[in-house]
Amino acid sequence: MSKLDQLKTMTTVVADTGDFGAIAEYKPQDATTNPSLLYKAAQMPQYRHLVEDAVAFGKDKGADADAHARWTMDKLAVNFGAEILKIVPGRVSTEIDARLSFDTKGTIARAEGLIGLYEDIGIDPKEKVLFKIASTWEGIRAAELLEQRGIHCNLTLLFSFPQAVACAEAGATLISPFVGRILDWYKNAENVVGYPADEDPGVRSVTQIFNYYKRHGYRTIVMGASFRNVDEILELAGCDYLTIAPKLLAELAESDGDLPRKLDPEAAVAMDIPAESLDEPAFRWRLNQDAMATEKLAEGIRLFAGDTEKLEVFTREICKNC
Repeated sequence: MSKLDQLKTMTTVVADTGDFGAIAEYKPQDATTNPSLLYKAAQMPQYRHLVEDAVAFGKDKGADADAHARWTMDKLAVNFGAEILKIVPGRVSTEIDARLSFDTKGTIARAEGLIGLYEDIGIDPKEKVLFKIASTWEGIRAAELLEQRGIHCNLTLLFSFPQAVACAEAGATLISPFVGRILDWYKNAENVVGYPADEDPGVRSVTQIFNYYKRHGYRTIVMGASFRNVDEILELAGCDYLTIAPKLLAELAESDGDLPRKLDPEAAVAMDIPAESLDEPAFRWRLNQDAMATEKLAEGIRLFAGDTEKLEVFTREICKNC
């Protein structure tokens, strides 16, 4: 068996891409998208019809330029989500506009709009979609309220243990700790080329969160994300979910040899890990004290917001010709 096939026996493998061909090739259970991936995919000729459909929809629904852009972006996300769901047997993660990361009510309203669009095309979002929301205090509160209504959320841009604790207490369905971006920060801060896989700061962060969740019986799924190399993935074998880019999926598919389980829920239950609970002041203070998490969360929101704006510009250019 390849290492990818072995990994699938102990971890749910998710494709981190908006490219339908790559998803079909590696047969993951689920798939995730984000504004950066959609921006890249939207420029591929084979997906032009999805973009044009979204532009036409936004033009029809939008009373002004802002409304047009908003409806176009949401319809585009749903169009890609719907196509992905024709390939994967599980769920697709659809991102809510990162510019709403500090707006609880706005995030909920945008989720409701996306829910309606999925329902309009016959897809049950409660069964087939995870709504991706940044792991800010406001985002976590939005997810808490949505989860109470049976709307499942993927808390993304997660870089710290306090964020993970707050997400679990809120009842989030899934969290996405960003392994590679954590590594990037520490390599730059400590001026090193890299770390052994078992000392990789991103790997150690996910391991800590996984063990804490299993020790205290949280049902929130841990999905490692944003990998920089295959070694990070192998070191997290046994994690609930791992979302992996096509390039790294290919490396795993072409690799053989034994793949040992590294994360074990049964072993975690026996660990001596004290429970924690965070109110808003404690959450904000703990996050503030973690320079890496504070900087990477802010940077991640800016990057996703920037790619959303690039995508809006791209669709406006198409609209001129439609």
